[in-house]
Amino acid sequence: MTLERGTHLHKRYRIVEILGQGGMGSVYRAVDENLGVEVAVKENLFTTDEYSRQFRLEAVILANLRHPNLPRVSDHFSIGDEGQYLVMDFIEGEDLRQRMERDGTIPEDDAVQIGAAICDALLYLHTRKPPILHRDIKPGNVKITPDGHIFLVDFGLAKVVQGAQVTTTGARAMTPGYSPPEQYGTARTDHRTDIYSLGATLYAALCGVIPEDGLARAMDNAELTPLRKRNPKISRRLAAAIEKAMSVDPADRFQTADEFKKALLSSKSRTQQLTGNYTVTPPPPDANEPEKEYPTPEAAEPEPSKPSKPVSPAGQLLAVEDEKPFIPPGKKKKEQKKRRQRGVIVFLLLVSLGLAGWIYFNPYLVPLPLRAQMPFLPATATFTFTPTSSPTLTPSPEPTFTPTETVLPPSATFTLTVTPRPLFTSTPLPGVVGEPTQIPSSTATPQGGGYGQVAFVSDRTGIPQIYLLDVQSGISAPITKMSEGACQPSWAPDGTRLVFVSPCQGPSVIVQNPPGDTSLYIVNADGSGIQQITSVPLGNSEPAWAPDGEHIAFTSMRDGSMQIYVLNLTDQSVERLTDLGSGVEARQPNWSALGNQITFAAKRFGVYQIWAMLDNGGNAQQIIRSGPTFLDYMPVWSKDDSVIVYSQQRADETSPPWQMSVLYEKRGGTTATRLELGPLPVEHLAFSNDGFWMVFQSREVNGSTLDLYLISTGESERIRLTTDPGNDYDPDWRPIPTR
Repeated sequence: MTLERGTHLHKRYRIVEILGQGGMGSVYRAVDENLGVEVAVKENLFTTDEYSRQFRLEAVILANLRHPNLPRVSDHFSIGDEGQYLVMDFIEGEDLRQRMERDGTIPEDDAVQIGAAICDALLYLHTRKPPILHRDIKPGNVKITPDGHIFLVDFGLAKVVQGAQVTTTGARAMTPGYSPPEQYGTARTDHRTDIYSLGATLYAALCGVIPEDGLARAMDNAELTPLRKRNPKISRRLAAAIEKAMSVDPADRFQTADEFKKALLSSKSRTQQLTGNYTVTPPPPDANEPEKEYPTPEAAEPEPSKPSKPVSPAGQLLAVEDEKPFIPPGKKKKEQKKRRQRGVIVFLLLVSLGLAGWIYFNPYLVPLPLRAQMPFLPATATFTFTPTSSPTLTPSPEPTFTPTETVLPPSATFTLTVTPRPLFTSTPLPGVVGEPTQIPSSTATPQGGGYGQVAFVSDRTGIPQIYLLDVQSGISAPITKMSEGACQPSWAPDGTRLVFVSPCQGPSVIVQNPPGDTSLYIVNADGSGIQQITSVPLGNSEPAWAPDGEHIAFTSMRDGSMQIYVLNLTDQSVERLTDLGSGVEARQPNWSALGNQITFAAKRFGVYQIWAMLDNGGNAQQIIRSGPTFLDYMPVWSKDDSVIVYSQQRADETSPPWQMSVLYEKRGGTTATRLELGPLPVEHLAFSNDGFWMVFQSREVNGSTLDLYLISTGESERIRLTTDPGNDYDPDWRPIPTR
């Protein structure tokens, strides 16, 4: 029975109006009189003991959801045999159904934005523990706020998957045209159910017609009409993505919401945005309801009850009034036609005026016979051009120069003083302020090294070991003495410990498969306290210590291929972060300065690419698209997280590597800047703590051993730091100690 306007529900929520009605209950707009805020109250009329138990479980889980595209569930309760209720944030604005009724269809750009926003919300829901399925995505449940923000609302049919069991807040229900075939009857639903419904919602929004019913298509009683047949203006890539999402067989759809989002964004060449940042054109002011004076129970007049649509005997079909084919009103069509006609007339007038102005200011371009009949044109002078001689081009001589080498002997001392120049040709390295810090003298260097110490690997004794180099004095000392070698050092954020890999084979940074028995170790900066921290010795390598000091990202082959994992030092748990699809490898993680993102190298289509993801593995995206002819690897963040620098070489590995840089805000594009750091190869770059210095490994001539070099950002003259006959590589700048 529909609640009357003014009813006090649960002695707290005063009903203002009914927002929607279906076979299992209604949705109301209400006022929380305890807090004085508007809320939405979802009613479920199924009140059996089992449904009540499931409802309480679901409500607790939903109340913990926090996402910018989802309303917050704030309360739940049951009232005897009358019903169960969820209380959620009331989202002001219009829903997508209302926008379609007003405009007929929505623009392609808005569809991409809406799809991306809902995909973000679905990815969040589907990756909860336990996962949550919405199961009722349709235009009426997509809200657009007055500032254009997008929300997925109404969790009345949500289900939580717990192992092999499923709990549901209400009876299984469908909205014809938007529900996939598996949602009918007793078939099992999963996260791909929501992907189908979102595809159907975008289909209807783009062409104004509800797609053919999923069950009818599964029984070969209907076929999906191609989207471009109903709206030829839709791009082929967008239509293909939506139709794939609506495949009858779940295995043929996108397997995750993130895959669907990427397909939507790539159809319009859009740059992926941060979660919650997708917006559309706000509704016009008159589309939002005016402010109302909420009636008191005494003054309220009961709203006539609206009869529910019939429900099938199994209680499975929700025929909802608000899901009819969307046909623009005739008056709207006439107005649109008039606007188009006025636009054409204005356009022709502007073209005519522009042509007349062009002729007036360029009369000499008009043939003389015709110009004589146009007295309004200004007079033009006549002249004859006679060249005096043929121009002669004399090529300038090629500039010559002699490269100079600055060698730092172990006993030498020096002080670097430079005027910082930008890392890029015309734009300084964003976020860096102040003057570059000079390398401190050996007497002034505090415990922990400040800016002046670098950990690196050297095989000068025949076996790779980790050394600590004081940049100012050139003096280095070993930290490790592992019998099978040590390499790939990464400092803890406080500068007191290192994580490293053992055993080690050599200085290759692009080895196709790490040794099968490598493990991660931690050692104090003075060489004491060595301990093994990975118990599964399956290709553990390329560690990166997180800025929080409590996590270490690393590469491992414990699942059969190179993937990125994170080790929690607090409880020793290990979690896999990357899963970019079958056959895709991920390696070489590097934390952002804030610790909320990780950039890494992914091997796809036979080449390495630079990618980034959130610290929990979500929202993975390709940073730069260099094509199939280049390998991009060894990425590292600048100290302000605005730039990613990485190594690049030809895919056939016949050329020595060089360094490239790309602004993070320009991610997803194809434009990067090559850094001029002297003779190649140049690999394994690391920034100093202030971001003004870079240390890297290189060779003076082809075939010579690797050494370490120092250069200021924006400078072109590098300084050689090591001269030992052995290979010196894998540098990592020691952080400023925090104690």
